Amino acid sequence: MLDAGADAVILYREVDVADAVAELTGGTGVDVVYDSVGADTFDRSLECLRPRGYLVLFGQSSGPVPPLDPQVLNRKGSLFLTRPSLGAYIADREELTERAGDLFTSMSAGQLDVRIDRTWPLAEAADAHRYIEAGKTSGKVLLIP
Repeated sequence: MLDAGADAVILYREVDVADAVAELTGGTGVDVVYDSVGADTFDRSLECLRPRGYLVLFGQSSGPVPPLDPQVLNRKGSLFLTRPSLGAYIADREELTERAGDLFTSMSAGQLDVRIDRTWPLAEAADAHRYIEAGKTSGKVLLIP
């Protein structure tokens, strides 16, 4: 991931993420955490944030996050939490067309480096899902019809 522009890489299954982030930031924390894992990483993701930081929970490959008392966000420094869904961002045809146009323009200009980890026949979608759940991916997983 360093070759993709990351300043540091933390393997959350091998080290405590919050401790590693504290060390990298001198105890300050980070502005934003993008968490695609969910249940297994949520609590430590919150610990990584600076006051008024943002946690963007956009997946749950390890399962859904349990209910959260909003006072936890208050106590940890007025944190922000969002759980975006694709449907909210493409709710109308105009927005979908605009967002798709931006994506295809960036792709055509060579501005995106999309890494494909594996392709699977659509008939093996369950195997692909298990592969993702096991955390084995290092890029996109594509299903081919």
